[in-house]
Amino acid sequence: MFTQKSHYIPDWLEKRATLSPNRVALEDAETGRSVTYREWNLAANRTANLLLALGIRKGDRVAILATNCIEYLDVVMACNKTGAILQNLNWRLAVPELEGLIADAEPTVLIYGEEFADTVNKLRGKAGSVRHFVALGERASDSDRHFSERLSLPDEFPNRPELSADDPWVICYTGGTTGLPKGAILSHGNIIWNAVNTVASWGLTPDDVAILNAPLFHTGGLNVFTMPLAHIGGKSIVCKGFDVDQVFDLIAGGEVTLFFGVPTMFIMMQQHPRWDEADFGNLKLVISGGAPCPMPVFEKFWAKGVDFKTGYGLTEAGPNTFWLPKEDVRRKPGYVGFPLFHIGVKIVRPDGSECDPDEPGELLIRGPHVTPGYWNNPEATARTIVDGWLHTGDIAVRDSEGYYKIAGRIKHMIISGGENIYPAEVESVMYGHPAVAQAALIGVPDEKWGEVGRAIVVLEPGASLTEGELLEYLRERLARYKVPKSVVFVDDLPKTGAGKIDRRELERLYGGH
Repeated sequence: MFTQKSHYIPDWLEKRATLSPNRVALEDAETGRSVTYREWNLAANRTANLLLALGIRKGDRVAILATNCIEYLDVVMACNKTGAILQNLNWRLAVPELEGLIADAEPTVLIYGEEFADTVNKLRGKAGSVRHFVALGERASDSDRHFSERLSLPDEFPNRPELSADDPWVICYTGGTTGLPKGAILSHGNIIWNAVNTVASWGLTPDDVAILNAPLFHTGGLNVFTMPLAHIGGKSIVCKGFDVDQVFDLIAGGEVTLFFGVPTMFIMMQQHPRWDEADFGNLKLVISGGAPCPMPVFEKFWAKGVDFKTGYGLTEAGPNTFWLPKEDVRRKPGYVGFPLFHIGVKIVRPDGSECDPDEPGELLIRGPHVTPGYWNNPEATARTIVDGWLHTGDIAVRDSEGYYKIAGRIKHMIISGGENIYPAEVESVMYGHPAVAQAALIGVPDEKWGEVGRAIVVLEPGASLTEGELLEYLRERLARYKVPKSVVFVDDLPKTGAGKIDRRELERLYGGH
């Protein structure tokens, strides 16, 4: 009988170095340096040997706090070789937030980019599990190790441990309605099956080239195209981050065939002076994800002959989940299409029964790409995965032709520029201010970011607090994108009959521009 535990887990780069050693796997967008699969494998072997030298063994956690770079991907693949578990830290988070994530996963090693030296020094005395700080560039402290130590180590890695599909490869943190971050486990099997689904259903080939400028701390950066292309033998152009001019330059080069982004990125492109002259003729797939995309964005791409489409995914499931065929892109605008090859979905009512066509309900997903659960959080796992089905918390509709569309969110999550903002987390911080008696966060429309947060606040009797003072308080404690863009002070918050804050009424009263 087939089980996940019996499923053979290959050394990805060892396989690629054998099957296509001279194909270019990675290109550094800043320097133009190209890395073949053979060269990438040797670099990952040295990185794996560095992890061993630092005492890392199968199951140990390795945290990384860095912007996109080829060395980051060396670490990802070194974890595939050693069985170590990658904790890809979101560098946009504030120090207290990073402290909480490190306390949760307890990494033994923290690898960091030089631009985060100050953050690392603030974390240093509070990250008790970390035995080694390893600098990719300039060291934050003379006592830190340096990533270049790997250059003196062997470029072979002969003693790879046995790995199963159930073994964790990455802990990728996502939020929740409780406001507490949850570490979604992406197992070796999950990442393999996401790659298989993507290659088989999206039609990726070894000749495909993708721009990688979505951050690697997101499953979007890691798993929309990067790992599927490594699986098939394609190429990723590694960019430090999103830069509009750089994107236009890369597309003008004529080599890029795949581009994934969030709506804010596409809006910025369309507002740029180079948009009118840009030629997208060589791109076979341009896909938006992470947030609802305004229809004018679709129409401007379509006017250029680009079959621009929207996708859907979440950290706990791949993320790649659906495919809208080329011939349906303009006929079914905003639809995500059909489930990928090895994926099952259904839409259910609150009682668990399946919805009829065109009836909205909660989207449930199952398949080998779905997370086994959350790190150190069996309660959240049990709530989210029931009888093998992942409960997404998103509202979907399947029309009479079988096409799926994401209609909304059950959870009161705000998606701003592709980043998830969970109101309970922000509200918890607001409640920490001595002048705040009641607080709620709602989403309001924004032309650039799609949605931004608006704080609705009731002050303690006799207390004084300005909008600027509250926002400054929040900036010191939260990632910048989580900080509300506006504050409304009110006498009281509307409540439901059960005494809970009535968010629907809040959105009606204060949810406009």
